[in-house]
Amino acid sequence: MGLQEAIQSVSIKEHIKRKPFNKQTVVIRLTLAALAVLTLYAFATFDYKDIELLDAVYSTALTVKTMFFQPLFKHLSFVEAVQQLTITLGLAFLTTLFGSVIALFLGLLAAQNLSNPKVSIVIKGIVAFIRAVPTVLWVLIFAVAAGLGSVAAVIGMTFHSISYLVKAYSESFEELDKGVIEALKASGANWWQIVFQAVLPSSVSYLISWTFMRFEINFAVAVAMGAAAGAGGIGYDMFMASSYYYDVREIGAITYLILAFAILLELIAGRIKKKLRVHG
Repeated sequence: MGLQEAIQSVSIKEHIKRKPFNKQTVVIRLTLAALAVLTLYAFATFDYKDIELLDAVYSTALTVKTMFFQPLFKHLSFVEAVQQLTITLGLAFLTTLFGSVIALFLGLLAAQNLSNPKVSIVIKGIVAFIRAVPTVLWVLIFAVAAGLGSVAAVIGMTFHSISYLVKAYSESFEELDKGVIEALKASGANWWQIVFQAVLPSSVSYLISWTFMRFEINFAVAVAMGAAAGAGGIGYDMFMASSYYYDVREIGAITYLILAFAILLELIAGRIKKKLRVHG
């Protein structure tokens, strides 16, 4: 038994190849070393404006303690906070609904096994460019035409949601077995029949999972857009509490409310996914 283990150990060592010390490795290590030196130099030469480091750390810890261990709604009641949270939820729901409906059709056209290769490349290229631009920039771009507010936030967030979901949906469609599609084509099924009889039924669990994930992202973005784009909702109240009132206790209360709702969304999404797997 010991001899067999020794033979296996030798064979494993023979298959293990050490990473060669080549030019690429040298460049990576030098780059990391240079970044570490620059970081230390920046901390050493930064103008702290006569701020004592220990006092700053103590003040930060005290602020965090007040924020998270003494939360309190002061300038708005709990009911009003829930109402504002509902507005933020509505923004996230609308953008996810509009984005998923449009992305479903574009995702079918972007899937290489269901569409023309040229059409697929064009759609994937466009949505890749849209995804490369942050959501807040799209909101600000549309705010030029629609003005700051919920309209610009919905359009900008929907624009980015479409690009995100097109990629997710198309990759889910492309995982379908090509033999199923070929069999349906051979039996005389048209494109719509293939989509509704084979593609969508086999991909519905993935579609719902990706849609819920994007909904959670849109909820977080809607909170930020409430402050950055004047879209309203709980994000605007957090902005007012942090910059206008500077009430850290209210910031903590709003943060806990948002966190509780985010956990609730995750639990609901998990239950739905579990039921889909059971029925599948």
